[in-house]
Amino acid sequence: MIGIGTSLLLLPQATDSGRKTTFLDALFTATSAVCVTGLTVVDTATHWTGLGKGIILFLVQIGGLGIVTVVSIGILLVADRIGLSHTRILAADLRTDSYSSVSKLVRNIVLTTLAFEAIFAVLLTARFFFAHDYGFRTAAVHGVFHSISAWNNAGFALYTDSFIGFANDWFLSLAMCVAIIFGGIGFPVLRTFAIHKFKWRMWPMHSKLMISATAVLLVLGTMMFLVFEWSNPRTLGALPETARLHSAFFHSVQTRTAGFNSVDTASLNEESLLVSTILMFIGGGSASTAGGIKVSTFALLAFVIWAEIRGDRDVNMFGRRISEDSQRQALTVALVGVGVLAAATLALMTLGGTGLTAAVFEAVSALSTVGLSTGVTGTEGSATQIVLVFLMFIGRLGPVVLVAAIVLRTRPNMFRFPSERPLIG
Repeated sequence: MIGIGTSLLLLPQATDSGRKTTFLDALFTATSAVCVTGLTVVDTATHWTGLGKGIILFLVQIGGLGIVTVVSIGILLVADRIGLSHTRILAADLRTDSYSSVSKLVRNIVLTTLAFEAIFAVLLTARFFFAHDYGFRTAAVHGVFHSISAWNNAGFALYTDSFIGFANDWFLSLAMCVAIIFGGIGFPVLRTFAIHKFKWRMWPMHSKLMISATAVLLVLGTMMFLVFEWSNPRTLGALPETARLHSAFFHSVQTRTAGFNSVDTASLNEESLLVSTILMFIGGGSASTAGGIKVSTFALLAFVIWAEIRGDRDVNMFGRRISEDSQRQALTVALVGVGVLAAATLALMTLGGTGLTAAVFEAVSALSTVGLSTGVTGTEGSATQIVLVFLMFIGRLGPVVLVAAIVLRTRPNMFRFPSERPLIG
């Protein structure tokens, strides 16, 4: 898909007259779109024609549905069934143990995606039309584009300054946030809503964990941005006090791998950049359009640490015991993410001469498919852009490939070594 997207974006008809798209620019944009990241090296609003923007939107839609899911859709269309080995991979990606329901689940994912995108497209179109005096056609184009981009946590916008020009529009900000949150909590949680509604006791543990942890992270993120940026004249301090709350909430939501911004990211204080980096690394929900190590992974590791501090034999959450396999998988995903991030940060500092703070922020943004940038992406050289391309690719496919590999390689041991405890701490 990245190869096809790169080829299409190199077409003269995809680029606005008088502008030139190099191979690396097309590759970077296609990778960012398929990996639903939102990092750009050219201005999406002015560089691409309507065809170019349509290509980007198509790549975002395919990338948001997920490579594994898209392949499964293709198989369903051709044969109306999925083989056992592929079903196991798909079940691992979608976090479901019901193999017989995978075919139905894939269809539901597509229908749910299209339905939510249509709802938010109508809301955004109406807002652009009535509140911002856009013509109906322009309002509809902007509504559809940003609805798909928001639901898929992609971060592509049709404005040079992203959503800075709409920082005072609370309705538009909240509508975008709701689309991003629903797209980022994961299809298993949406499925729980559809089946059990608000009957908390009947919810599976994963849905309880995702909703609780997501709410905590959103509230903490909003509070921290308000505290650190309230008096910053280059960010929240430049807005009316009535707009600062929803702008802080907007930024907290964007760090869940959406990538839009209503304030200048490069002007954030160091404290806010650190908070943003942590939230971006955590990311959104499993089996969703979001990236990062995932909220459930982070929350599970927090419970593991708490159980170890308390001296508990088991790790328990919401009245359920967590298996050791799940604990090892969460630890593997998190540590692999940290390792890749450390190597990428060093590469960005070495190849591009970027400072530590900017390098870490940019590396996490690419690896977690967020799309927020302090300006490094568009100003550094080709070597830095290539590193970011690899990070976006790994960030989008890494967790899927890693979890599928773990599931498919699970097998009983034929023997066990004698146990011995190394010194810890």
